[in-house]
Formats: sequence, structure tokens, C-alpha cells
Amino acid sequence: MTTFQPAASAEVVETVKWAAGEQSSLEILGCGSKRGIGRPLQCEHVLDLSGLTGVTLYEPEELVLSARAGTSLAEIEALLAENRQQLAFEPMDYGPLLGGKAGHATIGGVLAANLSGPRRIKAGAARDHVLGVHAVSGRGEAFKSGGRVVKNVTGYDLSKALAGSWGTLAAVTEVTFKVLPAAETETTLVLRGLSEADATMAMAAAMGSAGEVSGAAHLPESVTGVVADGRFAGEPSTLFRIEGFGPSVTYRMNLLRDLLKGGAFEEVEADISRTLWREIRDVAPFADGSEKPVWRVSMAPAQAHEMVMALRMAAAADAFYDWQGGLVWLRMEGDPEAEIVRRSIAAHGGGHATLVRAAPAWRASVPVFQPQPPALAALSARLKGQFDPNDILNQGRMFQSTASASLAREA
Repeated sequence: MTTFQPAASAEVVETVKWAAGEQSSLEILGCGSKRGIGRPLQCEHVLDLSGLTGVTLYEPEELVLSARAGTSLAEIEALLAENRQQLAFEPMDYGPLLGGKAGHATIGGVLAANLSGPRRIKAGAARDHVLGVHAVSGRGEAFKSGGRVVKNVTGYDLSKALAGSWGTLAAVTEVTFKVLPAAETETTLVLRGLSEADATMAMAAAMGSAGEVSGAAHLPESVTGVVADGRFAGEPSTLFRIEGFGPSVTYRMNLLRDLLKGGAFEEVEADISRTLWREIRDVAPFADGSEKPVWRVSMAPAQAHEMVMALRMAAAADAFYDWQGGLVWLRMEGDPEAEIVRRSIAAHGGGHATLVRAAPAWRASVPVFQPQPPALAALSARLKGQFDPNDILNQGRMFQSTASASLAREA
């Protein structure tokens, strides 16, 4: 196996063009913080993009930032913080959950995984903020999409197509994101003692109010001791984050208290609140250093707690909720129980389940990403055929490739 470490986009073109000619598969890699997500790869070579670093454009007044794909997300967030700006979609860091270190994510990986955090319910995900990309297709052809201004829409959908493709369509060399002003302050209102059903109703009421809640999560008693240094241990905790100017935050906090009256409230101020939501974002309750399977489930908030209840009757599972209950993080005790998990989701209105952590043997044997319905699978195949007709980029990472399926049949 050869590891290619290009220092310029032209070298990426040369490498992919060579691999396409040789029909040799390439693992597209940044700093490897999400390497353990997806089916295990057995690529012949590695294309390491961690040498493509540096912010190439940052115009705070225009709310635009461009950076090469290997640029550290931590470096970009520090630069934005100096100007009281942020990536509003709050990209999570998978490193600790997967047994690695925090702060190793790259901006190219943010787009490839279409990352987001608790603010997704208000601000969307990476694909909603990307303005443009430079990339190299599996044919070895350089292309660009979109631009460097917020109003530019040319090729915008092509940039979106690469979001969440996990490096299977193209090797991104540079990305441009829209940035937004950071909130002056934030406060989290904590409501203690609610059941998962009552928490679902409380979160729905808060999100439908004028409180402009930017984060709504519920932590069952089993996970409360792992966040915020255990200050919520012993009781289920339902969390509501409000961000903005100080007087506005105070007014909206009082509005929420009036709306959710009758509970035991606690207010968490700015510094602790930021830490708390970072821990929820990065799935700290399950970042335990083990390989116990962890699922990321996206479904209708009103059905999520019922799905979890049904799942607990069939398998040993722990859970907590983000996105008003629409994002469920599940930790299984041993077996990923893929059939049971997906059957439970289907029985409660449907949704999407991704196995984000498991031992390699499990990731090779169960569908890691949500199986696609036939029409969507056909569309995905056509898109793959246009971008990477020889299937050399991250071969088989999302779904079993034709080549790996043939090898499996021969074995």
C-alpha cells in the first residue's frame, strides 16, 4: 500500500488520474478522525489530504471563508472566534466517540460527513452553509462548483451533492462556507424529572414558541451523570438553549419558564452552557473508550421516545435525545442488533439509522448506512457513475461495492 500526500491540488489530480488509469482504489483521508465510520475499507492506496492546509480567503464583512480541505476545524473555529463569528451549523467532533482525540477534524471532512450539531434544528447542517467547492472526480478531473459569495447560486446543488458523500464521489481540495455572527451570550434552562414522553411534549412546546430555542435535548437519568461534571446526576434532564443579546436571552428565558410552568427549573450560565452543549454535540455520554455499538438515528421527534421504549423491550440499549428528540443516540451492549433497530424505527414512522461505532467485524457484516429505497439507490448509482465510474474512491465505504460483492461471492 502506498500513501500519497499531495501538497497542492494539482498533485491530487495527478494521483487520482493515475489511480483511475490503473483502476487502483484510493482511501480518501484527512486526519482520520472519522476513519472508523462506514464499512471497513481495503483500498490499495491512501490519498492523504492532510497536507492541503491553510485558509485561502476570509472576509468577515462578507461572511465568507474558504480553506483547503486538510485545514483543521479547530484552527478555523479559533479564527472565527477572534472576529466573533462561527460556523452556525455547529459541526460535531467524532474523535472522542471513536476512541481518538478531540480537535483533529478537518474542514474537508466536515463537508464529506455533512456534519452538524444541536443547532441544526435552527441553522441546518454543513450542506446548508456550503457556498462552493474545488474537487477532483474519480476520473481524475478537477472541477469547481459554486463560488465565494453568499449570493452565488451557480452549481450550488453540486456542492450539496458532495455533502454527506463520505469521499465516495470526489476528493475535495478546497471548500467555501458561509459564516455567521456568534451570539453575545447563551443560557440553558434545565427542567428536571420529566419522563421521555413528557420531555418530548415540552420540547415541542418550546420549539413552537417565540423563545427561539437553538438547542433542545433530553438526557435520561442513565446518562445525566456523564455531562457537566455530573451536576445533573440522579434525575432526567430536559435542556433548552437560548442564545443572543443579554436582555433578549433573559426575556425569552422567562417566556419559557411561563410556558413550561410546574417543573423544577435550573439555569446554566454561558461558560457551563457551552461546555454542556459541546458534550451533547460530541456524544460525550457514550465516548467511553469502548467499541460498544453506537447508532445515530434521525426520525420524527414525536415518535422517537416510543421507538426507544419498544427497542428496550427487545435489546439492551441506552439512549439520549437531541434536535427536539429528532436525533436519537443509541448505545447497544454488544451486538449492534441492526435488524431490531431498523425494524423498531420502521414501526414508528420510519427514519434513518447509521452505525457510527462498532468493531470492524460488525461494520463489515451489517448495513452501516441506512439502506436506500430502489429509486434513490438507482439515483445514487447514476451519480456515482458520473463522478467515479471505476469506483476507486473510498470503495465500499457506504454500501457494498460491485467489486467487493464479487469478491465476497467468490470467497
